[in-house]
Amino acid sequence: MPAAAVVGKDAVFAAMAENAAVKALAELATDAKFDRKELTITVAKENIVAACEAVKAAGYNFFEDVTGVDWYPQEPRMQLSYHILSHTLKERVRLVVQLGSADLAVDSITPVWPSANFYEREVFDLFGVHFGGHPRLTRIMMPEDWQGHPLRKDYPVEGYR
Repeated sequence: MPAAAVVGKDAVFAAMAENAAVKALAELATDAKFDRKELTITVAKENIVAACEAVKAAGYNFFEDVTGVDWYPQEPRMQLSYHILSHTLKERVRLVVQLGSADLAVDSITPVWPSANFYEREVFDLFGVHFGGHPRLTRIMMPEDWQGHPLRKDYPVEGYR
């Protein structure tokens, strides 16, 4: 494990060539970072299900959560961070997907990890990201008739009036 921060796919993959997640995602990763003992691998949104299947096959057996970050007004606007753990390897990996404002949609990973169900519903409810193929993509925190998504940076502080 590198002692200092390593940034960039090629540098991270060279420095951590024996890491199970690095091996599993060699063909799917678009970027990577290792900093403060945390491995972050970025994948294209079209590859998130394949990336989850790959790390699961590599021994990462526990899906912890998925959360969103709104980088408004920057593009790509949304970042989804999937935190995955291997009990056997005692390692974590963060998979990151970037979404532009024009297309806030990504495939659901519930076929790989059914426990992603409520986390994806929360991100949908609070950020407005659509998860294609989700078994029941409905609001989970806000009322069904609520207008907007409260954790977006362009959401009015006092709500819509």
